[in-house]
Amino acid sequence: MTPLEDAIAAAIPTLKKCRSAVLTTHVNPDGDGLGSELALAEWLESRGCVTHILNHSNTPVVYRFLDPTQRIRVFNPAQDSALILQADLILVIDTSHLDRVRSLKEFVLASHAATICIDHHLEAQGFADFDLIDEEATSTGEIVYRVLQQLQGPHLTRSMATNLYCAIMTDTGSFRFPRVDAEIHRIAASLLEYGADPVSVYSNVYERWSNGRIHLLGEMLAGLKSGFNGQLAYVTITREMLERTGTTEEDADNFTVYPMSIEGVKMGILFLELPEGVKISVRSKGDVPANLLAKQFNGNGHKNAAGARVYTAGLAEVQQQVVAAAGNFLSPSTIRQL
Repeated sequence: MTPLEDAIAAAIPTLKKCRSAVLTTHVNPDGDGLGSELALAEWLESRGCVTHILNHSNTPVVYRFLDPTQRIRVFNPAQDSALILQADLILVIDTSHLDRVRSLKEFVLASHAATICIDHHLEAQGFADFDLIDEEATSTGEIVYRVLQQLQGPHLTRSMATNLYCAIMTDTGSFRFPRVDAEIHRIAASLLEYGADPVSVYSNVYERWSNGRIHLLGEMLAGLKSGFNGQLAYVTITREMLERTGTTEEDADNFTVYPMSIEGVKMGILFLELPEGVKISVRSKGDVPANLLAKQFNGNGHKNAAGARVYTAGLAEVQQQVVAAAGNFLSPSTIRQL
């Protein structure tokens, strides 16, 4: 058995005896975290476990099709803290750092419940009783699929399959990122056999842009800059741009694909100015380590996809520092406006 299979086998008795559970994922959740939460929650409820999905942030509009009954709720400490403190199982999904569950952190730490962390990111914090972590996995959805195969056997419901297909599709960039192999395509094929509709999932996630989001993209691309002999491209979204286009942070999801699509670019960075701090999203190709750049600013992630948030400096200062630091991984050149 692999280390992940051993870890899953060790956690299965705890999952099977659960009577009350809380599931949560990281701040500003994505398709991987949300789809994984929903698939696991459905299995737990099918076993008679009273289950609550509580997240720090709202579910982005593009992912609400996964949750038609609005089972996922934004955590309200006054109303929901008792659910965490009285649960016998807490599952932290798609993050292995408790800081990323934000307002839920103190209650998770105070709870006497068994904790299971399911994630595929680097450098796990090690807070859980069971760590179902595989840094080589394409997504948390892939790991949850393997968990459910051991728990559920050869059958998943259509909604489970849809949620896991969305999780895997979004975190693999529609099956185009480096870790995509024959096995992940076999898993995807299995999910289609269980009833997942790839056309519907893709359309809901990627083909429902608002006018404001289109205008935001245009403004962002107008300020595209490059440097280090064209190996770096970076873009910026200010608070004024968000206000002017009537958009929010979630509307910038996946915008890092645009600087990365330029020929010769090895690292792309999106700077997003927020009311509290600056969000940095880093993507890279080949051996250029996006995660090492993010770590310099207290972030984390994968080798080719990582991020950080800086709360101690303004946008201009953060840009200057991050761009300079990126030069340590790229050959030197001047920054220019494209």
